[in-house]
Amino acid sequence: MTRILILALIGAALPAVAQEATDMIKSAESAAPAAVAAGATIHGFDESGAMTTLREGSNGWWCMPDNPVTPGPDPMCGDANAMEWVMAWINKVEPPADRIGFIYMLAGGTDASNTDPYAAGPTEGNNWIETGPHVMIVNAGDAMSGYSEEPSPDTTMPYVMWAGTPYAHLMIPVE
Repeated sequence: MTRILILALIGAALPAVAQEATDMIKSAESAAPAAVAAGATIHGFDESGAMTTLREGSNGWWCMPDNPVTPGPDPMCGDANAMEWVMAWINKVEPPADRIGFIYMLAGGTDASNTDPYAAGPTEGNNWIETGPHVMIVNAGDAMSGYSEEPSPDTTMPYVMWAGTPYAHLMIPVE
């Protein structure tokens, strides 16, 4: 009887898990043009925060779904160089030199500090901004010269986010 009950509970949970994965994949795919998203590897995170692969891809791109704990939509898709940059940022290490990456965030972006890569929320002086749909060029170094590095930029125009840090990147609005 116990075995039947356990199997019944597992069977009842499987559709919910499958639906959650389907929802995360759909969210992740919303970040990029269909041609990129359709062949991208989709990554998610488990309950402990560890990265998991929800779907293997075939085109060298990756996508991640919206993070439900952030204040706005933030699914993203990027190339292999962008993943190296993202992992460097997450792990608080220097990004690889001379590896320019590209990230789509066509569903918009989470509100964030324009000056502090690790700010968890708005505070006095951390220049919290709102971003809409955009693309990002990461790890571009001096190639961003000439774009606004203002702490409170006009987010309807291209600008450098996190200027003066190893994670400075060009934000390019698409609307």
